Amino acid sequence: MTTIPWLSENAATVPWLTTEQMVEVDRAMIEDFHILLPQMMEHAGRHLAHLARARFLDGDARGRAVVVLAGPGGNGGGALVCARRLSAWGARVSVAVTAGDDRFADVPRHQLDIVRRMGIPIHRAGALPDVAPALVIDGIIGYSLRGRPRDEAAEAIRWANAAPAPVLSLDVPSGLDAATGQPFDPTVEATATMTLALPKQGLRSDAGRPLVGELYLADIGVPRELYGRAPLGLEVPDVFAADDLVRLW
Repeated sequence: MTTIPWLSENAATVPWLTTEQMVEVDRAMIEDFHILLPQMMEHAGRHLAHLARARFLDGDARGRAVVVLAGPGGNGGGALVCARRLSAWGARVSVAVTAGDDRFADVPRHQLDIVRRMGIPIHRAGALPDVAPALVIDGIIGYSLRGRPRDEAAEAIRWANAAPAPVLSLDVPSGLDAATGQPFDPTVEATATMTLALPKQGLRSDAGRPLVGELYLADIGVPRELYGRAPLGLEVPDVFAADDLVRLW
């Protein structure tokens, strides 16, 4: 089993981003550096699958039941990449989506199409099968959350919290405001969270931290030059010099 290394040497100097700063990172990646969303999504999903296997599946995904909860945005797209990778590694994966295909953004909808072509079972969040998974993947809502989760997103969060299995959240536990750290009703109570590029400020709030669980940081290929440019003006240490997935706490 692969051990995820702790980030210790540079941990104190890692910047924690506001939502506005993360929006600028995404914009600059696509518009200025031409590193497109499918590339970032692949990185996110691959690291999430690796963390799921290493931390929660004893280093071997074969035969393990995993439920992946996916919303229609970028967070859901990353979770769907994770779903197909775990399935390719031998896990018994099922997917629950919180919206119909027509509500999925273009890139996540492409990931959903791949999952469907692989024959991975896809359900709506309101009709989850009676399963006892070894792990639940939370890719319902990312840092773009606006107000409390509703409808099928809320149903999926409540199902995850009631499941007798650890929950691994992508980027932010769904329902937690990434900027303020305010948990809405409902919010995923994660066993662990894998956040992307740099950590978000809300993850370390007094109210948010207990819902985050273990916190990991994954490299999605953001050039260090991007952080130093205006309007960000951030000095970022060599976080991923030794590994592209590290543990913060």
